[in-house]
Amino acid sequence: MFLHLGGDVIVPKKDIVAILDIRSQSSAITREFLDMAKDEGFIVNISEPGKEKTYIITGSEIYLSPISCTTLKKRAL
Repeated sequence: MFLHLGGDVIVPKKDIVAILDIRSQSSAITREFLDMAKDEGFIVNISEPGKEKTYIITGSEIYLSPISCTTLKKRAL
């Protein structure tokens, strides 16, 4: 099965490692991980600037989605 992340992006559910709320970046470890991923070009922003709500971590990329964690969880079930 697949999960629609917003915009025109659909990923296989088996590739998803984690779905994190954008507010979770307050943790020092999470912030460091995301900063490193951004520096290395792994982050793909599929939302308008300032509208990001969720990080979706896959095996190859990290997506910034405008869809909330709760909604993505419901879609995944």
